[in-house]
Amino acid sequence: MASKAHKTPFKELAGFAQTLADISGRVILPYFRKSTAVENKGKDQTFDPVTKADRGAERAIAKALASRFPDHALFGEEYGSTEGNSPYRWVIDPIDGTRAFIMGSPLWGTLIGLLEDGEPLLGVADHPFTAERYWSAEKASFMRMGDAKPKRIITRACAKLADAVITTTHPDLFEDDLQRAALDAVKNGARMSRYGGDCYNGCLLAAGFVDVWIEPNLKPYDIAALIPIIEQAGGRVTTWDGTSAANGGNVLATGDPRLHQHLLKLIGNL
Repeated sequence: MASKAHKTPFKELAGFAQTLADISGRVILPYFRKSTAVENKGKDQTFDPVTKADRGAERAIAKALASRFPDHALFGEEYGSTEGNSPYRWVIDPIDGTRAFIMGSPLWGTLIGLLEDGEPLLGVADHPFTAERYWSAEKASFMRMGDAKPKRIITRACAKLADAVITTTHPDLFEDDLQRAALDAVKNGARMSRYGGDCYNGCLLAAGFVDVWIEPNLKPYDIAALIPIIEQAGGRVTTWDGTSAANGGNVLATGDPRLHQHLLKLIGNL
């Protein structure tokens, strides 16, 4: 574990996360809804697209981080890990929802998370095309549309699955029998379900429009930024067995912690 002597004030780190969102958005937007090459980095028959926008944004973020905080570590989707000598590790997904991006759908975003000693400290979820930005503070979460004044966001109360709106990116991502059974159990008991959205789903949950967001096989960069945004808004995020979701895995997020406990039991009994 790195020395605590390297700790940086939260306000400074949070401001820099906002700067990184500004930087990445300027790189990505010129590529959106334009003809651009798409490379498949998946193995076997898996389609895992990446574009110049993904890679360019991550390079720009890495450059800015190396200039401002050269002792901080970085873990990004496109270029992997750069180690540091401090308690801090930035976890970056330059475009969460690249499939949405290449089909012209606006439901993609840039995720900028920061871990301190392995624990989520703060997060920014930026949606440059829709001009929406969601972020966590020390004891609250906020969102802003365009140049409007930021407003605090709070998850909504929903203790019963029968009253819940649930969402996930796509049912095909649930690959094995247990994963499919978990989705079915949650979906079939809910009031309403909708598919699509990637990281936007986590933002909608934090803002009080969705009650359950369930995903399988997430990577750390898919969720690290969203954990503090959701939890500082009043929600809860864990893996399906109730452990920390900071390293990804099968992830369950709810706006109401009471519903979270119920769903962990439901999935655990499958």
